[in-house]
Amino acid sequence: PPLVVFMVGRTSTTWPRIARAGVFCVNVLAAHQGAMCRGFAVSGGDKFAGVDHEPAPFSGAPRLTGAAAWIDCAIHAVHTGGDHLIVVGRVEALGSGDADATPLLFHRGRLL
Repeated sequence: PPLVVFMVGRTSTTWPRIARAGVFCVNVLAAHQGAMCRGFAVSGGDKFAGVDHEPAPFSGAPRLTGAAAWIDCAIHAVHTGGDHLIVVGRVEALGSGDADATPLLFHRGRLL
């Protein structure tokens, strides 16, 4: 099956909620969503306050409005990796948002 991987710090306060749910949705932000990206990068608070989203079709996890693409997953495996966990997700559904959207990139310490 198609798989995706992400790494999460062992001290993450969000990870336990994702682990309990057993599912997650990866949102590929569009170039115009830099402020949203910065908002999700800050610890604490309600990261979804004021963020338009709807439930992803498989997991029900937040699928962000305006994202360039989304990947709806079930947790397939979790491996230790130093001070991080390596989370492998099995892709259950995916799609694109605006076909003309350019993905948001992070390179050399800045958003592009």
